[in-house]
Amino acid sequence: MIVAKYADHSPLYRQQGIYRRVGVNLDRATLAGWVSDAARLLDPLASAIGRYVLKAEKVHGDDTPVPVLDPGRGRTKTGRLWTYVRDDRPAGSRAPPAVWYRYSPDRQGMHPREHLMRYAGILQADGYAGYGALYESGRVIEAACWAHARRKFYDIYVAEKSPIAAEAIRRIGLMYGIEREIRGQAPERRRAVRQEQTAGILVALHVWMNATLQTVSAKSNLAGAFKYALVRWEALTRFCDDGRIEIDNNTAERSIRPLVLGRRNYLFAGSDSGGTSAAALYSLIGTAMLNGVEPYAYLREVLGRIAEHPINRIDELLPWKLDLAGTNEQLRAA
Repeated sequence: MIVAKYADHSPLYRQQGIYRRVGVNLDRATLAGWVSDAARLLDPLASAIGRYVLKAEKVHGDDTPVPVLDPGRGRTKTGRLWTYVRDDRPAGSRAPPAVWYRYSPDRQGMHPREHLMRYAGILQADGYAGYGALYESGRVIEAACWAHARRKFYDIYVAEKSPIAAEAIRRIGLMYGIEREIRGQAPERRRAVRQEQTAGILVALHVWMNATLQTVSAKSNLAGAFKYALVRWEALTRFCDDGRIEIDNNTAERSIRPLVLGRRNYLFAGSDSGGTSAAALYSLIGTAMLNGVEPYAYLREVLGRIAEHPINRIDELLPWKLDLAGTNEQLRAA
């Protein structure tokens, strides 16, 4: 039921109908209770994933809205699901990837500050102002996203066929071509190639953007796109000097996609506590899938062990630490 909802995006009311067709009548409140109870039981493991993610030297962050039922007002409110991803495979690391989701009832900056209060390292994210206090402390270093900067020019090109936007896209594309060639290589090698090939492109791009900005209307969309990049220039170019950093934040954006698919099907979360449960279960399923572990086999194994598992050894139940060969054989036989 959990895998169907959080991995296959089938809400509980649809599952209820599926069971009813084969003669199994289950109240939806019963299904919701099972999901909630499982999330509560698995929460220490989701917290272990969070601790593992925040040990990384670099973390990708993003967030997405989620409608939440607000019974007192008879409508839905907008909560947020935040994602923090550890995945250094593009920089040649063999450390297992992991994703940690957190729920909050709104998008106030206090939430990422709370999530990352013990984190020290690089945060690769979009330009959300709520991260600002983290960067001001000096404990967290900002790395911006060229995909966001490029998207602004792309949208203008699609709408207006602007040759200036096309030129911006072309220049940014040169950097992406270099990144494809060094993907999976060690940070030192990535930095060396970027210093040799990307640095010059960035210098020329900066000069061109500043000069071209003077030729367009200050209130135009093009001016807004140029200013978005120029204001964040230091954070956008940090990847050139540090091989651990990616050119964009697509790692986090990929972790948001399952939430978007689920949101389209669920219509809304039942409560703030439901959002918290979803964050825990998405963390387990998302991390299992990042490591090539079948989520049903993983949760089946973990739920059979966690109630009696010592809390001080909870890390033994992380997806990449379990031997699921026997469980997979049972599933194939069934």
